[in-house]
Amino acid sequence: MLEAAVAPVSCRAQFDQLMVPCFAPHPVVPVRGSGSRLWDEVGRDYVDFIGGIATNALGHCHPRLQQALITQASQLWHSSNYFTNQPALRLARQLVDLTFADRVFFANSGAEANEAALKLARRYAQDHHGGGDKVQIIACLQAFHGRTFFTVSTGGQPQYADGFGPKPAAIDHVPLNDLEALRAQISSRTCAVIVEPIQGEGGVTPASHDYLEGVRSLCDQHQALLIFDEVQTGNGRTGDLFAYMGYGVVPDILTTAKGLGGGFPIGAMLASAQVAASFKPGTHGTTFGGNPLACAVASALLDEVSQPELLAGVRRREQLLREHLGRINSRFGLFAEVRGKGCLLGAVLADRWQGRARELLEAAVGEGVMVLMAGPNVLRLAPALNIPQDDIDDGMTRLERAIARLAG
Repeated sequence: MLEAAVAPVSCRAQFDQLMVPCFAPHPVVPVRGSGSRLWDEVGRDYVDFIGGIATNALGHCHPRLQQALITQASQLWHSSNYFTNQPALRLARQLVDLTFADRVFFANSGAEANEAALKLARRYAQDHHGGGDKVQIIACLQAFHGRTFFTVSTGGQPQYADGFGPKPAAIDHVPLNDLEALRAQISSRTCAVIVEPIQGEGGVTPASHDYLEGVRSLCDQHQALLIFDEVQTGNGRTGDLFAYMGYGVVPDILTTAKGLGGGFPIGAMLASAQVAASFKPGTHGTTFGGNPLACAVASALLDEVSQPELLAGVRRREQLLREHLGRINSRFGLFAEVRGKGCLLGAVLADRWQGRARELLEAAVGEGVMVLMAGPNVLRLAPALNIPQDDIDDGMTRLERAIARLAG
């Protein structure tokens, strides 16, 4: 007698059985990627406009990053921060040479980089301003700085921070691009102001040039440090190596992650020598930060994305993406505006499409293109910085089909 065939358990069902339920992954399970394409378990292909949430800066399985990882994996995986290592020093030298910074601290994520930045700002105030009450951190509403309790409390989105008990104190929030609100809040108590040059999770909302210049001036006036969170905007994403370069406003501390490793986990905090000196041995640390594997991959990536030709290509891709979105909008009246810069764009839904970003995302996957949300009313595009024009054209054709299906 033949036994009845047993249906395989889907990956989503296994996820529900095995994993802590803080994510709700899509039923589609990617199993292979190359460039700006992904393939699922049944071999269906997808154009990837997500880029690992602005992380796969050079797409999937870039050959130079692959080789860097393979080479380093045959030499040294981990030795801890009781010792330094050559890949970490090489990457630190690149970051110092390419930016305003004199010193680098490596972490594993953007949250850890921001945690280090916020701690450093408070320690610097204690060292240089006599301690006391100079502990206030000012951040922006709708910001996102990570998921540690300190960073999620600093981000101005209460839904991520509420429900975990008492929050870290002396954190206040003001609207982005409202310089008068900041002027009313900042004082001699302020140790730091933290700003995303473009709010990624908060709707792909850019800070204005005048606003960031004003923030820099107010920080100088009140002897507060200016922190730029470039976790999402760094490493070529906006068409400049870091977004602050396009604005011409230099921070005291900068954080980066996501695209720095091209999909391999790594984060970094960059600072001037004077500010960095407030971290002494034992005041902060990490087990895996500066891991040789991560640093080798990030070093190879930085070699690529710091090239003028690649950065110019990001700006060309922005124009192409905007042209496609404009064409789609002329047909469906879908978007109120498209904002952002480079390969980080947010298409804000028009009134009659409000609240339907997730529905659009699901329809897009059904047509073989992956897009992001930035809240319920913004479609976010964060493709690889080197995405080929053919993939942009194909992906936009698929997105248009998904929109047509919803529009009826």
